[in-house]
Amino acid sequence: MHIFNRPSRSLDRLHSHLFVVLLIALIFLLGYLAAQVRFQWDVSQNGRNSLSEASLSILQSLQGPVHVTVYATQKDAQFGDIREIIRDFIALYQRAKPDISVAFIDPTEQPALTQEAGVQMNGEMVITFNQKREYLTVINEQVFSNVLMRLARAEEKQIVALQGHGERKLDGHANFDVGEFGKQLRTNGFRIQSLNFSVAEDVPAKTAVLMIASPQVDLLPGEVDKIIDFVDRGGNLLWLVDQESLRGLLPLTEKLRLTLTPGVVVDPQAKQLKAPLTFALGASYGQHPITDGFDYMTVFPFARQITINENAEWRSVALVEAAQQGWVETSDLDGDIAFDPTMDVTGPVNIAVALTRTVQDREQRIVVVGSGHFLANTYLGNGSNLDFGMNLINWLAGDEELMVIQPRSTRDNNLVFTEFELALVVIVFMIVLPLIFLSSGVAIWLQRRRGHKL
Repeated sequence: MHIFNRPSRSLDRLHSHLFVVLLIALIFLLGYLAAQVRFQWDVSQNGRNSLSEASLSILQSLQGPVHVTVYATQKDAQFGDIREIIRDFIALYQRAKPDISVAFIDPTEQPALTQEAGVQMNGEMVITFNQKREYLTVINEQVFSNVLMRLARAEEKQIVALQGHGERKLDGHANFDVGEFGKQLRTNGFRIQSLNFSVAEDVPAKTAVLMIASPQVDLLPGEVDKIIDFVDRGGNLLWLVDQESLRGLLPLTEKLRLTLTPGVVVDPQAKQLKAPLTFALGASYGQHPITDGFDYMTVFPFARQITINENAEWRSVALVEAAQQGWVETSDLDGDIAFDPTMDVTGPVNIAVALTRTVQDREQRIVVVGSGHFLANTYLGNGSNLDFGMNLINWLAGDEELMVIQPRSTRDNNLVFTEFELALVVIVFMIVLPLIFLSSGVAIWLQRRRGHKL
């Protein structure tokens, strides 16, 4: 009987040896794959441990190395190891752009270097790219990515806003103004300047984009002539038009071969989303660099229709189409709003248009939007109005490679355990799980021993 069991025992021993060899080979293979292949799965709230698509797009636009110099002590009384916090944060960017380098300088040990750099506080960072420099004192993705965007911009573009006729102000705080949008423009590296023809003789020569935002009184004929002359010279223009009078700018619509229909766009879909009927929802966009990959909803309060007239001078694209089941209401909005087939214009309605033509071997770019409200302080946070507005400006200024969804702000939430929960975690991971593994190993060993005795 024992004679017949010898081959079986030898075969078991061979299987055991083979299993050990394969296990060791598998461990070495997993180690090799771990060294060669990196994979991350971010399960944190708001994806705080990974970069947004916007930040990744900005990094792709940075052609060349980025250097970060951190002026921080080894320990801080309030935040602890600041260097470790900053190192871990910048590591997120280094994974996507390995040529981001980081250097640390202790302000207490090297005060001369700190003073020479103009650093004011512990933990301040100096980011350098292409001999351009930015200072940063806040550590979060939105702020850091905006700094990189400013560095990526080849030059500081100037946005000139027409003033003197009650226009929306890029530095204004009133609900009617567009100050929050102006703040975002400055954050993204644009320089803002106001233009009043009662003081200035003409549009500044270095104007990247002239912005006309909802004048409230009529422009003088001479002022209109200066604007049309700016357009004739190939200047880029952003014109926000509300449902009121054109304020003397009818010649500009004729120059651009556009017709602005009187009345307000009514969108029944807005009512289903518990918004006013007079809020036109933009969800259908034309094929254009401004809207390429842009599939987000935008909100245009009190919008008006813009019709493109056929012409050979301008290349025109309808940017935003709204109110597919709506119409252009031409009657008073104070009463019951209902479609009148004899007076109103049926949807869908075009409420924004982009125009281009070649002037002196360069492309001139103009955008007309039938709602100045969509960038106003009151409505800028609705939908993706800010992103759409920034895309407009970036395209008009010739920086289409920087047209990205604005980097998100990171939620600084902490996971806090009670004493009972902490004790439960310790018991499960330090006692229960090891006992389960130990018991499983002993059971397998006993089962194999019984099999060998048989």
